[in-house]
Amino acid sequence: MPYPVSTVRSPRLVYTDHYELPLPAGHRFPIEKYRLLRELLEADGGFTFEPAPLAGISTIELAHDPEYVRSFVTGRLSESAIRRIGFPWSEGLVKRTLASVGSTLAATQEALQHRWGGTLAGGTHHAFRGEGSGFCVFNDIAVAIAWLRAEYEMRRAAVVDLDVHQGDGTAEIFRDDTHVLTLSVHCKNNFPLRKQQSTIDVELEAETGDDAYLAALAGVLPKIIEFRPEIIFYQSGVDGLAEDRLGKLALTQSGLIERDRQVMKLAQANAIPLVITLGGGYAQPIHRTAEAHANTFRTAREIFLSRP
Repeated sequence: MPYPVSTVRSPRLVYTDHYELPLPAGHRFPIEKYRLLRELLEADGGFTFEPAPLAGISTIELAHDPEYVRSFVTGRLSESAIRRIGFPWSEGLVKRTLASVGSTLAATQEALQHRWGGTLAGGTHHAFRGEGSGFCVFNDIAVAIAWLRAEYEMRRAAVVDLDVHQGDGTAEIFRDDTHVLTLSVHCKNNFPLRKQQSTIDVELEAETGDDAYLAALAGVLPKIIEFRPEIIFYQSGVDGLAEDRLGKLALTQSGLIERDRQVMKLAQANAIPLVITLGGGYAQPIHRTAEAHANTFRTAREIFLSRP
C-alpha cells in the first residue's frame, strides 16, 4: 500500500456550506440540509471541521469531458443541459460544485491516512461523463477515483451506492472499467426512469422496509470483498426514509443506522479505506434528513474509533 494508514482520534469532516448556492424561492432542492447537518455535528462535539477547497478544472477533467467541464464553468451550457441538471446557472453554483468535488478529494486523502474520511457534501452520482442530471453537475466519486489513479497509481476501487435512486452516472462512467465495481441498491420504480447497468444492481420494490432492505444488503456486500478493492466509496444517501418525498422506500432512522454499520464494519474488518459522501435526502421536515445524515457520521466515528 503506497500510503500510510493510522487511526484518528478527532475525525475531520469537510463541508461546503461556506459557499452559498442561490436558489429561487420554492425550489425543491433542500440546500439548507448541508448547514443543518454541520450544525448538528458541531453540537455533538468530537469532530473537527474543514471548509472544502475548490477542485481544479484539470482534476475534474480526469473523469469528465473537458468541453462539458469548461462550458459549465464559463456559463455556456445550453438551456436544455441546465434544465437537466435542475439548478439555475450562477457563479455561486460553479463555486459550490467545485467545492463539492474538492470536499470528496479531501475526504479521500483523509481516508488514505486515517482509515476513513467524510464529506458533508458530494455523492453526486447522476452526473455522467459529458452531462449533468438530477441536481448533479460533476461526479465527485468518479473524479476521486480518477485522481487516485493519477496520483497514487491505485487501480481497484468499489463504489457502494445506497441512495434510493440508482447511481446511473457512476455506472455509465465506469461501465467498461473492470477495475471499478459499482454497486447500486435502489428503488426499482424511481428516478432515473432509464437505468444504466452497474456492476451489481439490486432493485427493490416500493415500500420495502428495514428487514428486507438489510437482508438484501447483507447478501450482496460480500461481493465487494471478493472484488478486492483498494478503497471503498460509500454514497450514503438517506432518501430511503419512509417520510422522504422522493424516495418510495419505507426505511426508519434505525434501519439506516444499521445499513451504515454493515458498510462500515465491512471496510473496518478488511482494512479497506472508506470514503463517506452524502447523497439524496428530501424528507419533510428537512430536519429529519439532516438527522439521518448526522447519524451516518456518528456511526462512523463510533466504529472507526473502536478496535477492529
